[in-house]
Amino acid sequence: MSTEPLRVALAGFGAWGQMHARALQTIADAAVVSVYCHGDASEKAAVELLPNARRFRNYEQMLGAGGFDVVDVTVPNHVHSRFAIAALDAGAHVFLEKPLGLTLAECDEVVSASRRTGKLISLNHELRVSRQWGLVREIAAKRELGRIRYQHFSLFRHRFRQGSGGWRYDKEKVGSWVLEELVHFFDLILWYAAENGKPIAVRAFGNSNKDGLTDNFSTILEWEDGSLALLTQCLTGFEHHTLLEVAGDNGSVRTWWSGALDRTLHPEFSLKVQLGEHAPQSITIPKSGEVFELEENLRQALIGFREGRSILPPEEARKAIEICVAAEEAHRTGRQVTLTALST
Repeated sequence: MSTEPLRVALAGFGAWGQMHARALQTIADAAVVSVYCHGDASEKAAVELLPNARRFRNYEQMLGAGGFDVVDVTVPNHVHSRFAIAALDAGAHVFLEKPLGLTLAECDEVVSASRRTGKLISLNHELRVSRQWGLVREIAAKRELGRIRYQHFSLFRHRFRQGSGGWRYDKEKVGSWVLEELVHFFDLILWYAAENGKPIAVRAFGNSNKDGLTDNFSTILEWEDGSLALLTQCLTGFEHHTLLEVAGDNGSVRTWWSGALDRTLHPEFSLKVQLGEHAPQSITIPKSGEVFELEENLRQALIGFREGRSILPPEEARKAIEICVAAEEAHRTGRQVTLTALST
């Protein structure tokens, strides 16, 4: 690639796609040159926000027109894998919104396409670059907490936005609300306890709304050494509140985030660490929130593409999808699911 700004084609221009566009506008090394808009409203928004970008109503036509280095995919979940593979085949690197796919088979198809084309994919698990949530991994990686033995992640929030055409409430398009939101926290839980290896079993409990999508969901992950993680998600609450508690055999971390909305610019948050016999210490966090983290993740992904690496490759992102699939099966069957070679 040249030293000129990376040319980005943006696939999808709903509310979150527009957030991507605003984030890209703050990055000196990026220029949005093309936009795929699926309808009148998104095209009107693109005219206002990206007046110099070419606009397309057909994704394949945008890819065929070329003139880009990276495709940023922000379309509904059920077409993530298809859009990513098409962009790879068009010769572009891909910045892909989570989830990687709705099934492990879809995930594997994306991994194969990346290897076949030699092009890179980075997943947008933006909490990894957070100075709040990412800092927990830094502490764990230094083994300051000792071996991670317990994790508790809780999300209490307002109902999801419908999404364009109501796709978030269409099971065929969203996949599940585990894949839509809880996948972020599965990714972090696995990351924090990376030294513990892969969990060996999953149990899940929940209740569903009339659409067959699970409003309230709890999952327990177990490791071979007896370590465990409890994740809970309530989508019938108010505002947006997240809590994480991590305990090792030499210390613990407790951190939380609260805002009127998930995309608020002025949330409240806190992080405390207790090591050994010392008193808990508050850690200063300059800012935290998905708006800031999206921008930073995009910036790091583009740097990675220039350097020939992915900051979060699909092989790594697949691990959280495997847990999602297992948790959904455990909920559906009412039985514990052993994590073996799940493939579909």
